Amino acid sequence: MICIIDYQMGNLRSVQKAFEKVGHEAIISNRHEDIANADKLVLPGVGAFRDAINEVRKRDLVQPIQDAIESARPFLGICLGLQMLFDVSYEYGEFEGLGILPGKVVKFEIPAEYKVPHMGWNQIDIRQSTPLLDGISEGSHFYFVHSYYVSPADDSYVAATARYPDPFCAMVWRDNLFATQFHPEKSQRDGLRLLKNFGDLSA
Repeated sequence: MICIIDYQMGNLRSVQKAFEKVGHEAIISNRHEDIANADKLVLPGVGAFRDAINEVRKRDLVQPIQDAIESARPFLGICLGLQMLFDVSYEYGEFEGLGILPGKVVKFEIPAEYKVPHMGWNQIDIRQSTPLLDGISEGSHFYFVHSYYVSPADDSYVAATARYPDPFCAMVWRDNLFATQFHPEKSQRDGLRLLKNFGDLSA
């Protein structure tokens, strides 16, 4: 069973429906027992970092998330769910993240002709052949919507990059932990393939 962690932010139902479309049952829950009993976990997210991390802490979800990742069960962060895995975000201030991956969340500093937020379809450059990208070609397009991006302290975690206009981290991978800056649930065929690959992983 896949558990989509509910902290009252993000397009939870869209993620759930995408998993259902590729044949994987997923529940939406913030109950600690559901998180503990799930075979795989998903941490989605849309919105501001400060609000999201506050909601996670308010619901006492930090320890269950850390336990799930340490248990070696497959874990997928999406967009804000990627950013919260890092040490700190500088979105409208300085806010402590979950500290699971070393690094920071920073704002795009780009030429004026590029709009922020970065929103729409963008190609990815694959840096590692992670199981989630099985069957997905170099240069495939995924859907992004974000003003900030992660800057990992350890470059070996970067599984894919995109350009806006310079390269930035679009996906990370460490052991059982996967996370994407883009929204696979909004990315049509390749996004669904990524979610199916995640659902097919051995728990």
